[in-house]
Amino acid sequence: MEQRGSDKHGPRLDDQQKHETKGMVRGGGTTHAEEWKEPEDMPAPGERSEQSYPPGHEPGTPEGITQRGVDVRSDLAKWLSDCKWPASKDDLVSHAERAGAPDRVADMVGSLPDRRYANVAEVAKALGLGVEKRRW
Repeated sequence: MEQRGSDKHGPRLDDQQKHETKGMVRGGGTTHAEEWKEPEDMPAPGERSEQSYPPGHEPGTPEGITQRGVDVRSDLAKWLSDCKWPASKDDLVSHAERAGAPDRVADMVGSLPDRRYANVAEVAKALGLGVEKRRW
């Protein structure tokens, strides 16, 4: 009697699955052909990453703005981005209140100089958060 690999499907599917997993079984690694699908190695606990960044240039932090500035600007955008622009300081304060923005966001918006703003970037600049420098 011939031995089959599975009771759930036929010999043809068994052979196909053996072929698909052959590389994994033999090489002990992944069979992905595309490198971008490979998971990145994580440093072990307590181990430092090989790449270091100068202060203020961490990944995700554009030149000209600090990580704190990015975080605060993101918070502002979360609560103000759906506002009708351009907007005055009073419009922004009202919008933040209606949206239920946290006190720290409402306080920042309330401290803005009294003028019209075209977008969240202008609000961030008026608050002294910095503006990223673009390289063209």
